[in-house]
Amino acid sequence: MNFIVSSSTLTSHLQAISRVINSKNTIPVLDCFLFEIEGNILRLTASDNDNTLNTSFEVVESSEDIRFAVSSKILLDSLKEISEQPLRFEVNKDNLEITIYYQNGKYSMVGMNADEYPSAPVMGENAVKIAIPSEVLSNGISCSLFAAADDEIRPVMCGIYFDFTPDSVTMVASDGHKLVRCRDLSVTGAEKSAFILPKKPANLLKSLLARDGESEAVIEFDDRFAIFALANYRLVCRLIEGRYPNYNSVIPQNNPRKITIDRAAMISALRRVAIFSSQVSLVKLHLQDNNMIISAQDSDFSTFAEESLTCSYEGAPMNIGFSASFLIDILGNIPGREVVIELADPSRAGVMVPAEQVGQQELLMLLMPMMLTE
Repeated sequence: MNFIVSSSTLTSHLQAISRVINSKNTIPVLDCFLFEIEGNILRLTASDNDNTLNTSFEVVESSEDIRFAVSSKILLDSLKEISEQPLRFEVNKDNLEITIYYQNGKYSMVGMNADEYPSAPVMGENAVKIAIPSEVLSNGISCSLFAAADDEIRPVMCGIYFDFTPDSVTMVASDGHKLVRCRDLSVTGAEKSAFILPKKPANLLKSLLARDGESEAVIEFDDRFAIFALANYRLVCRLIEGRYPNYNSVIPQNNPRKITIDRAAMISALRRVAIFSSQVSLVKLHLQDNNMIISAQDSDFSTFAEESLTCSYEGAPMNIGFSASFLIDILGNIPGREVVIELADPSRAGVMVPAEQVGQQELLMLLMPMMLTE
């Protein structure tokens, strides 16, 4: 059996799905790509048993249908060294010997039986299907993923919570110190439904959506699995099971003190001042008369730094402490030139939103304060 395919097209698709494969697998076949030829369509699959990612495209020509698995590392490493040209695959169906012919030579390797490859799960009868613009999905994941926890003790916090209602879709992530809520009013669900997407498939989707361009994604999910169907890729992943905390209850509603400040200038100042902070990365914000003074110190090493920034602030003088690294993370993931920081008092969380929201998106980020010693 043989087929001919473009080297650059094959390599591009293999690289996209290869990120699913773990560096170490207990099942040998999971170190492989699954090739399935049907007519003139080549379907490629990679899996780690919890997440399965596949893509398909048309080959130049094919003699017959076949299924086989082949080592991902050997195949990718060898194809990366080949310039754009037709590749001819010859596969011996009896012993699965694979020979790849290119312009000046050939590669030979032995594949594995495709029947050993795990099959993707089937959705339950209670599955929900929702279409969502790729841009909305990409923005929501990009804005919130950094805030998801790495704490194995609370697995429900180690992912992005998708909350669909008849009015909107909301994507939420939190590690207990910071929280991101990205709501988009352009997407609605027929009824209230939700799931928790783990960080690995969320990272995969973020990468795939950047490659896929402008299109629509279709999400189908039940209690255990979700399928994300994009223009050129299909991701099936296992969800995090459990009940996500009530995220709206931790967001302060009455924040009379509001600061509007240049986002990039504040990030730069925080990075400079935080160098002089102690290991806990504490910075103090002093607010008074349209002025923000950012300061940090490490009493053990007798270091201190402060920097003054112009901002829009009217109200009583106030001091509040934050983790510099968390605050930089939040400001770095808020779009736009200016950010609005809403505060109530030094013991309550600070709410940060872009000065101008994009489209029908309502983005809000929250950061818990740190106690100041003086």
